[in-house]
Amino acid sequence: MEKFNRVLRGYDPEEVNSFLDQVISKVETMISDIKNKDAELNKLRAENKELKSQLANIDKMKEKLAQYERMEGTLNKAIIMAQRTSDQLKSAAYRESESVLSEAKQNASRIVNEALLRAEKIENDAILLKRNVNVFKRRLRSIIEAQLDSIDELDKVDLENR
Repeated sequence: MEKFNRVLRGYDPEEVNSFLDQVISKVETMISDIKNKDAELNKLRAENKELKSQLANIDKMKEKLAQYERMEGTLNKAIIMAQRTSDQLKSAAYRESESVLSEAKQNASRIVNEALLRAEKIENDAILLKRNVNVFKRRLRSIIEAQLDSIDELDKVDLENR
């Protein structure tokens, strides 16, 4: 606390005025500091509000990110399942094509064998037919020759009887 010198009728007015000027100056500085601090506090409150808003947005983004990660996991599982199914289908198609090819080869072999047997039978039938035709020709020739011989005999008998 400040002590003032005493003069006639109280304290020294210059000292009091000087002290009051100092107090006024300090109060004005304090008021200015308070206003600055209030402005800074309001600014910090606004920043705090903005940060809270950003934090809320970050939380929403984290939730969306987690949701997208779950979706990605689900999609990855679906892709893996589709790949496995595709591989199984390819494998089954390959086995079926091998089976069909094997069956086709067996059928082709059977058909070729049957065709060869038919061709052999037809060839044997043709040979037999040629033999039969030759036998028939010989018999027919022998019958015709016998008939011609009979005609010649008849001509001799007719000529002798005349």
